[in-house]
Amino acid sequence: MNEVTGEVTGPMPNFDNAASDRKFVVICSKGNLDMAYPGLVLANAALGEGLEVHLFFTFWGLDMITKKRMESLQFTTIGNTAAHMPPGPEGAPVDDTAATAMFRKQIADVGVPEVPDFLEQIVASGGHLWACKMSVDMMQLNKDDLYDEVEDIMNASDFIVMSEGAQLLFI
Repeated sequence: MNEVTGEVTGPMPNFDNAASDRKFVVICSKGNLDMAYPGLVLANAALGEGLEVHLFFTFWGLDMITKKRMESLQFTTIGNTAAHMPPGPEGAPVDDTAATAMFRKQIADVGVPEVPDFLEQIVASGGHLWACKMSVDMMQLNKDDLYDEVEDIMNASDFIVMSEGAQLLFI
């Protein structure tokens, strides 16, 4: 805001509901439950703003889209100094099973869907899901092992070309 004139300056949001030509890309590299949600929430928000959205799953982020793992992502407090979990019995640290259950309850209490449901919502809203070829190969997976809505497995070079000009977020 210009302090002299009171006029708003700088980038202004566009509220005219016109389709955007902006791209938003999230590279999901973590498979922990708490690291899955930031990218999903931001991708969903970007879709709501009319942006073209692509999620690229690499390394342990593949757990988010691997059929055998996507419904059992875990939360751990080990090494996570920012985890705000109450202590267990007699002040002992909470184990991963209890921490995961508490985290899932907190997420559900604020109305956020489980990871598979969130992915389904993102795809239904026009979002695109991609798997990293190198990571798929390293983990000895194939397309049949992945969530059905993953569009393809692609190498990093092709993904960089496809996402040219996008706003990029690495998680």
